[in-house]
Amino acid sequence: MADDYNYNNAGSNNNTVTDSGGFLWGLLGCCVPIAGLVLFLVWKDQKPKTAKAAGIGALVSVIASVAFTVLYFVFIFVMTMVAVSGVGY
Repeated sequence: MADDYNYNNAGSNNNTVTDSGGFLWGLLGCCVPIAGLVLFLVWKDQKPKTAKAAGIGALVSVIASVAFTVLYFVFIFVMTMVAVSGVGY
């Protein structure tokens, strides 16, 4: 039984990492930016294309959130100024 073991491949690692990038990892990073950031940091050396997709998704989500927040406060400010000034009545 012990002779059936293949000693030629002992200790060799035949695991190949596929790095296809992937839209879904970017979508996950966009929907859950923390997950995208973590995946980017974990995979940046092993899977650079997939890490980039997840990182870009997280970055897009954060930038969109900041932009919508700024636009919201500008809208509220403009509406408050219109209400205070009495324009439109």
